[in-house]
Amino acid sequence: MALPKTVSVEDLFAPPVRARASLSPDGTKIAYLAPWENHLNLWIESVEAPGDARRVTSEDRNLLSYHWTDDPRWLLYTRDQGGDENRHLYRVDLDDPDAAAVDLTPFPGARITDLKLPAARPGKAVFSSNSRNPAVFDLIELDIATGELRTLAENTGGAATSLFYGGSGGHFTSGVTERGDLRLSRYDEDTQTSRHIAQFEGADHPLGVYPLEVTADEGGVLFGSYRGSDRLRLARLDPATGEEKEVDSHPRYDLDTRARVFPALPSPLILSRRTGEVIGVRYLGERQVIHALDPHFAEVLENLRTLSDGDLADITSDESEQRWVVSFTHDRDPGATYFYDHASGESRLLFRPRGYLDPEQLAPMTPVTITARDGLALPCHLTLPVGTEPHRLPLILLVHGGPWDRDSWGFNPLVQLLANRGYAVLQVNFRSSTGYGKSFMKAGVGELAGAMHDDLIDGVDWAVDQGYADPDRVAILGGSYGGYAALVGITFTPDVFAAAVDIFGVSDLANFLRNQPEFVRPALAANWFRWVGDPADPQQEADMLARSPISRVDQVRTPLLIAQGANDARVAQAESDNMVQALRARGVPVEYILMTDEGHSIENPENLISVYRAVERFLAEHLGPGRDGAGRDAA
Repeated sequence: MALPKTVSVEDLFAPPVRARASLSPDGTKIAYLAPWENHLNLWIESVEAPGDARRVTSEDRNLLSYHWTDDPRWLLYTRDQGGDENRHLYRVDLDDPDAAAVDLTPFPGARITDLKLPAARPGKAVFSSNSRNPAVFDLIELDIATGELRTLAENTGGAATSLFYGGSGGHFTSGVTERGDLRLSRYDEDTQTSRHIAQFEGADHPLGVYPLEVTADEGGVLFGSYRGSDRLRLARLDPATGEEKEVDSHPRYDLDTRARVFPALPSPLILSRRTGEVIGVRYLGERQVIHALDPHFAEVLENLRTLSDGDLADITSDESEQRWVVSFTHDRDPGATYFYDHASGESRLLFRPRGYLDPEQLAPMTPVTITARDGLALPCHLTLPVGTEPHRLPLILLVHGGPWDRDSWGFNPLVQLLANRGYAVLQVNFRSSTGYGKSFMKAGVGELAGAMHDDLIDGVDWAVDQGYADPDRVAILGGSYGGYAALVGITFTPDVFAAAVDIFGVSDLANFLRNQPEFVRPALAANWFRWVGDPADPQQEADMLARSPISRVDQVRTPLLIAQGANDARVAQAESDNMVQALRARGVPVEYILMTDEGHSIENPENLISVYRAVERFLAEHLGPGRDGAGRDAA
């Protein structure tokens, strides 16, 4: 095959022309996100008269998600302020085209989480907010039409306790014990006492039990359970007896829990628009598997699968569950979105979010399995440039964040940029990655800058042994935990890498944990304290320092680019500042990009384009480009 055309950074990282479409409850309108002044905003279009689209928000920061309410007059969405993650809840009135969106939670410095629209409470929304006390989250009910807020339950358990909606039987509390286990209780409003229901090992659920949803009849709790299994499956908990019963499972795959980290991704539970009951469950291995739990949805699902060879992503229907709008995950044709009418069998393509990209010019992402030095099987993804012999290529080791997250098959603009420039890209799901079973995740306990990093190096060695990679032209790149991994790469194994890119990565583990927000700290016992230690313990703090790149700056001889958001609430700016200062004090050159209007992600299109132009230039300077600017093989 001939070399593909050079795809610009702008085409890969600019906002999609349309995205995240969903159908109104009455089936007459489609909402979606599309750019306005280069930022994703909310638009509405008629199902019967496509082309009558109108914009209903005017935000200067990308919207990532939104929600239809049970009344098709109202839409809800959340947004933060400059990346600080203090998300407010906004309401859009579709009956008043001239009205601006209303901030329903205008509390400075506060945020809302866990927004739900219970089928049993029409006209209401329920969420958690720390507007009363920054350290704790109370349970709040919103009257959507009036904007009136009512406290359903005040959090008296402190920062270690979370509340969530439990229906008419009373709310639930999830608390973290001193040893990091998770304790679930139900509050009885009549007696004003809490009753213990169940306890879960914290290391099994480092980010909390997920999913955790009250059943549609409010008589039970649906949750992701590892009990008696290495695989995360869907179970139902009886609040009266504490009895757990399996609802559904897959013999080899975990529930798809990526939405726990990235809420804009689909939930593992597909709910009926009409009843609120679970009609489908998502699992994820090399590709996605959906189990239909409802006969009607099973018929619909069979027909939806014929629309694309990708994996179903967003799935919405009207209340009759005859009309559907769905999108697909795909490695080269991302987000293709369709309308489907089950009653008539009609289907039509609504849009391709990046229709200006030719799928045939993009590089396929291939799942591969690599064996670590201790025999552990590592699920990975390899992307090779199109039209180039896959032999001794410059290699980019792209490391995911978390570490309680995973890489999965689908479109990744950075992967496509790198492959288009002639680089091979390897993504290793190292131990501690989620979605591959409980034992795989817990194999990373105590292994930061240890076996978790060895897995990455084993991936590089595999790519070299297979002949794909030139050992003298390997770079490591990542964000968040991936940024930490990049810094570990050039301080613990400096001979492996010819270049490194760290995007809001941790340089000092103890300092990172000491600077976590107050309301996050109790949860650390279930994750970071289990995996790396508690900085309040001098012996553990010393071990954390030994695993921190800041303690080994004298080893750095690899060219380094660092990017950081000034408003990052998770990895403070000091993590990057301190690393840059320590390297420059030794006379080691380091490029530093500080974004004043970003937090723990890069959301503004202009910043995305600026940063990845810099990454493109930086890698070409230090690895030699796989292709030059005209799209030819570089010598």
